[in-house]
Amino acid sequence: MQLRGTETIEAECGTFRRMAAAPPSYCFVAFPPCSKEGLVVFGKNSARPRDEVQEVVYFAAAAHDPGSKVECTYIEIEQVPKTHAVVLSRPSWLWGAEMGANEHGVCVANEAVVTREPASESEALLGMDLVRLGLERGATAKEALDVIVALLEEHGQGGNYYEDGSSCHTFQSAFLIVDRNEAWILETSGKYWAAEKITEGVKCICNQLSLTTKIDAEHPELRNYVRSQGWWNGDSDFNFSEVFSLADDHLACCSGRESLEKQGGDVSAQAMIDVLRDKDSGVCVDSESFLTTASIVSVLPQDPSFPCVHYFTGTPDPSRSIFKPFIFVDDVKLVPKVQSPSFGNDDPAKKIPRFQEKPDRRHELYKAHEWARSLLENDQDKGQKLMRIMLDLEKQGLEAMDDILTRTEVLDPAEVVDLFYDCVDTELKFFK
Repeated sequence: MQLRGTETIEAECGTFRRMAAAPPSYCFVAFPPCSKEGLVVFGKNSARPRDEVQEVVYFAAAAHDPGSKVECTYIEIEQVPKTHAVVLSRPSWLWGAEMGANEHGVCVANEAVVTREPASESEALLGMDLVRLGLERGATAKEALDVIVALLEEHGQGGNYYEDGSSCHTFQSAFLIVDRNEAWILETSGKYWAAEKITEGVKCICNQLSLTTKIDAEHPELRNYVRSQGWWNGDSDFNFSEVFSLADDHLACCSGRESLEKQGGDVSAQAMIDVLRDKDSGVCVDSESFLTTASIVSVLPQDPSFPCVHYFTGTPDPSRSIFKPFIFVDDVKLVPKVQSPSFGNDDPAKKIPRFQEKPDRRHELYKAHEWARSLLENDQDKGQKLMRIMLDLEKQGLEAMDDILTRTEVLDPAEVVDLFYDCVDTELKFFK
């Protein structure tokens, strides 16, 4: 493992304060019988610092030379012979992703969590790097989980979670990993981890540990380790959240789950979008420190003859954004208008010491969305009219995707190769 300037950051990071609380993000998955028949529905709101820009990026499947390396956010690790095609929503300063999907119908989302074990300030893999690595290397949810825990064991997790040169914000990681057939909740503390398998109903994870006594996979030394720390005596049932949480942080935190369960077997993309937009429940975060900076909803048909559909906002606050569909096909058209400017090796995130400047990372859609937000705040009539137009555009997209998921004929890739590009382009035209 090759570190880039670790000793500098380690020395400096140790003098900074760590943020006490993790950002309140929410992830959901709904399986039959709670979701529409034959569909798995996944959703996540990414709560991050208010001014952080997220971009939506696509990387095609690729073959890699033996011995090649991949440069993650802070460290370089060995590359694998082949990586899958992925579409990601990510803070634009880093390599990994908050959430995304791959060509095989695997979706992964990350949550920052705080445990009784302090997160490492030394630069290693971020939880967001592990999201991308799991998607690039795993063709099923279980494969993605295996990839993540193996890399966690080999390289560890650590480093600043935010683009902030004045403070070092470090967290442990939790993941929701989903495919057409099953989901895994993976929660970690350092290199130690536990996971629960889900195949039915509704599940939610947030910025608190949620695993209790139902554990379907775990680090081989997990129980010996916590015993050696004096956190568990071995006589009672092993409860992951109780063992690793600070005080009562393991209490249920998943606002929105009841809303999905009340759908009565009819959870759809629209139902998931409605939950992600709900500010009253706290699922849609809009606080002094944090904002829902991007959102995703994915619909995964359990019948593999149908395509998976992934909806991205690419802009902050889903209550003021629209969800635009993406389907994996060969030669999918790239969308520069939702990609942030690249600063190469001059990026302050890559220079040591890091984050001494904060460049303008806004992409074209983000800037247009800022204008629309200003309109909503300063001219309610015009703002509401614009939102009605945008929501109608979103509805048309949802209906078109429902048609694709219910038709009997095989999807022609040419029909959707420009899908996400055209949706972004249309959204921009309305803003202008």
